[in-house]
Amino acid sequence: MRHEVFTGPERRRRWSFEAKLAIIEEVGVNGWTVSDVARRHDVGRQNIYHWRRELRREGLWPRGVDAPVFLPVELAAADSADIAPTAAMASRVGEVAIVLANGRQLRCRADLPEAELSRLIRAIEAA
Repeated sequence: MRHEVFTGPERRRRWSFEAKLAIIEEVGVNGWTVSDVARRHDVGRQNIYHWRRELRREGLWPRGVDAPVFLPVELAAADSADIAPTAAMASRVGEVAIVLANGRQLRCRADLPEAELSRLIRAIEAA
């Protein structure tokens, strides 16, 4: 009977929770697919799917996070007699805050051109 003994580094890599999460979060950024991200990190696509399933099972990765989520917005007119304007309020007129998929928040002027807003969102999600 012949036995082979492997020497050198372990063939199976071990990934920390933080590393797995960072890899999973890259999917969808700049249009990257699971295959693109897997190639970038030299892992199998199934690893990414498996890690995502594990996180969902543990309640650490919400379902549907892969797709953009649009929430309804309701603007309520405020009675000017109820609110006395302050300097801080005056500086925020026309400002919007957008919470991105990665949890970061973008605050910008409401009249920002769509192309510039898209560029900012891509840059923040890629960072």
